[in-house]
Amino acid sequence: MSTLVVIDSAPYGDWTGREALDMAFSLAAFDQPVTLLFLGAGVNWLRKGQAPEGISQKSVEKNLSAAPIFGVEGLLADGRDCEAYGLAEADLIAGVTRVDVGSDLLHQYTHTVFAG
Repeated sequence: MSTLVVIDSAPYGDWTGREALDMAFSLAAFDQPVTLLFLGAGVNWLRKGQAPEGISQKSVEKNLSAAPIFGVEGLLADGRDCEAYGLAEADLIAGVTRVDVGSDLLHQYTHTVFAG
């Protein structure tokens, strides 16, 4: 049984994505296979060198770097959305795999959770 947690909201501005990240870490900590997929504005979570101090927030980059430690099996980013947001492979944090999102990908998981 595996879970795909989908984050399609920007990393700053609301807590939806952070709550989804916490859920993924909790699942992984209890040995539940979980993968994170970033779509739409959510691909910006994966941008290297974020500096959100100007908006009084902490960078999500550090949170994501802990994903393998918690046991998250993968960080996936929709390739088309990366292009739309100007993210080349070199702009992404380490460990991200660009994918083509479609039914083939989604059917690989027993559960899919969409988190705004």
